[in-house]
Amino acid sequence: MRNEEPITLVTVCDNQFVVLMAALLKSIETNHITNEPINLYIVNDGISKANQQKLIESLTTNRLNIIWKTMEEAIPKDLKLPLDNTTFPANTYARICIPYFIDPEATKAIYLDVDMIVLEDISKLWNTDIGEFSIAAVSDRSEVVSSPWGGIKNYQELGLDPQSKYFNSGLFILKPQEWRNLNIPKKVFECAEENIRYVNFADQYSLNVTFNEKWFELDRLWNCYAQNEIENPYLIHFTGMKPIYKGYEANEHYKDLFFQYLKQTKWSDVKPKSDLVRFLKKLYNKIVKKAVKVLKF
Repeated sequence: MRNEEPITLVTVCDNQFVVLMAALLKSIETNHITNEPINLYIVNDGISKANQQKLIESLTTNRLNIIWKTMEEAIPKDLKLPLDNTTFPANTYARICIPYFIDPEATKAIYLDVDMIVLEDISKLWNTDIGEFSIAAVSDRSEVVSSPWGGIKNYQELGLDPQSKYFNSGLFILKPQEWRNLNIPKKVFECAEENIRYVNFADQYSLNVTFNEKWFELDRLWNCYAQNEIENPYLIHFTGMKPIYKGYEANEHYKDLFFQYLKQTKWSDVKPKSDLVRFLKKLYNKIVKKAVKVLKF
């Protein structure tokens, strides 16, 4: 690895969740105390110009070099986003295309969902040795592929060991050059299309099938779910109901930490919204994917 290589971070966001991303970026900026510069790639799925500017103005240093990418720039023309039946937005699959839109000389990259805050220096995660593996992640709450909640429903049909571990794709380290050489994005997309009726958590299903028993397990502290009660996590992941909604019922201390960072941004006056907003967003995601399916045929 080049000694001068900057930390490469990637996230994907739309206009509704830009408030979450603001807290994420502020937490990364605040807790990054080592000298490595950061190249932060944001795949922009409709973030308004006004919100882009607010995001930039929320940062107080130039150590986060933001590189904006449109969905069209992020996804190669020969790859089509899988249209699953989940309520996740189609942009969820853009993370699979990371090797094609970041610096081609980057030896690795870290992907983070926007519904996170980072409480430790991101350089510690960046400098984690993942050995010969081309992806590293944290075990999901489902733990194994045969879990009745989450997991891989057709694991038997695919010939997978029922006790093989299952990871959460909200945060992962990848080696982009190996992904390109192995044509991983195409394999992941094809896996989703071939098993579309079993896809439950969008890209997470296909990544776990593709990398079954071939991934490096990171410390759980790097992806601590909002439902946990861990005292000093490195990263908090607000899976399920987000802290920006009134219906949030997970760890209250984690919610307080989220708003501590958010209050340092241009969204300092944001208050939790009605859960109806969340419901309508999920409904919209499903309608859009169904409409695209109809147009395809």
